[in-house]
Amino acid sequence: MSTLHTQLHALAAHVRDPAAHPGPPGIEDRRLAVYRGLVFDNLAGLLGNGFPVIRATLGDEAWVALVRRFLVEHACHTPLFPALAEEFVGFLADAQVDPARPWLPELAHYEWAEAGLQASDAQMPPHDPAGDLLDGIPVLSPLAWPLAYRWPVDRIGPDHQPTVAPDAPTLVLLRREATGAVRFAALSPLLYRLLASIAGNHGRSGRALLQSLASESGHADDDAFLAEAGPMLARLRAEDVIVGTRID
Repeated sequence: MSTLHTQLHALAAHVRDPAAHPGPPGIEDRRLAVYRGLVFDNLAGLLGNGFPVIRATLGDEAWVALVRRFLVEHACHTPLFPALAEEFVGFLADAQVDPARPWLPELAHYEWAEAGLQASDAQMPPHDPAGDLLDGIPVLSPLAWPLAYRWPVDRIGPDHQPTVAPDAPTLVLLRREATGAVRFAALSPLLYRLLASIAGNHGRSGRALLQSLASESGHADDDAFLAEAGPMLARLRAEDVIVGTRID
């Protein structure tokens, strides 16, 4: 059994990084090449389907090198194929893979987010769908993701590869509908801050959140701001972005 384990570990190391690890003794390279090709080609195909913009933007040579680096350097925490895309996002976020393309980690996250939200099995927290959104504690749907990116991830591609981040971030809302379809929508800075504050809220009422937001935004008249922002909460509930108020 120990010999089998040794051979399997040697084979796995060789398949991942054939330049650094020879294959198990007694297996001809022609046979090892079959395993090397199967593993790499399947991984490259899977990631290529999940990250088509990155693949097209990098070009074939750089894409193959990136996938090879991921295979060699990254220790995956799951054996599940559907989770490999998220592992790839984590790899790009943790490693300085390509200093010439500093937007690469954010673009990867943006490309993954749609599939990630589609696959989410998040459960709705206890809430009152008809609760008062000003006096109660608003609850953001776990199927609504407000996202902020430093780079213009919605515009990066083969013909647009910025080297300097714009002054304004790219703010988007991903929302999964009852049909399973994921919708993207641009967010204003004010609406993003509202959704982010609701997502991270631990007990403040909708009124308190809006008053805090008014202060951040430099609005001197809280009542006027509440009169404008109150309908915004109602619209977000109608769109299932906010699902109601918290039930303690």
